Amino acid sequence: MRERELQPGTSPSAFFGNEVREARTRAKMSQAALGSAAGYDATYVSKVETGSIVPDDRFVDALDSAFLNMNGWFGRFWRDSRKWNGHYREWFKDWVAAEKRASVIRWYEPLLIPGLVQTEGYARAVLSWGPLSGNVDDDVQARMERQEILNRDAPPELWVLLAESAVRRRVGDGEVMRAQLKHLAELSRRPNITVQVVPDDADAYGGLSGAFAIATVEPSGSVVYLETGLRGMTAVDPTMVTSAGRMFEHLRAEALAKRPTYDLLAEEGERWKV
Repeated sequence: MRERELQPGTSPSAFFGNEVREARTRAKMSQAALGSAAGYDATYVSKVETGSIVPDDRFVDALDSAFLNMNGWFGRFWRDSRKWNGHYREWFKDWVAAEKRASVIRWYEPLLIPGLVQTEGYARAVLSWGPLSGNVDDDVQARMERQEILNRDAPPELWVLLAESAVRRRVGDGEVMRAQLKHLAELSRRPNITVQVVPDDADAYGGLSGAFAIATVEPSGSVVYLETGLRGMTAVDPTMVTSAGRMFEHLRAEALAKRPTYDLLAEEGERWKV
């Protein structure tokens, strides 16, 4: 079976994966042989090489043991590359990398408008709050830079499900809310973006467990991001991805259609009119 052509310039993960393949090829090892030596299967090695998943520390250490001639290069590169993904908290960097490679992003948010579709004013109000506040200017800039994936020539397909309470919850002042809801309504008119509101009296209570997002990264599969009150986590476990996808579809079945959602956003925007 022919191995997929790599694109090492797209991300640190892709560059790292290309180097794994180069080292393995020079050593005349198959993916199965490298996986066995490192304690993983061939599928895991393949996904690392294509940059589809972020390797864990144990695999990186195993690479240094397998390729002693590289004098610990894999570990050094991987530790340093974790600092390259912009002004993001360490636990969020894997998700940002997945967003950049995704062909489809599905996001459910029960409390706030998701960062990928926030206005600068809304983002600043959120990021200035209590324990979240740090270098607010840098955090806001990083959030705005993330949104550039929606403006590129081939943007991802984006599905956003919002709990009704997230649309109505005040963040910042009235002007911030009015601008945010107008922005959300305008985005929903793009052909690649669907925004739907899940009514508060919907029967799909699974969404009460918290915000989550799913990024489809072709051809390797999907990555899921789960949010908690303290931090988020990114996972590639197929069981978690499948469960998140099923929950998203249940929530979408309870959501308003696009046109009623647009009308609701416009109505709420007028409510905040100064």
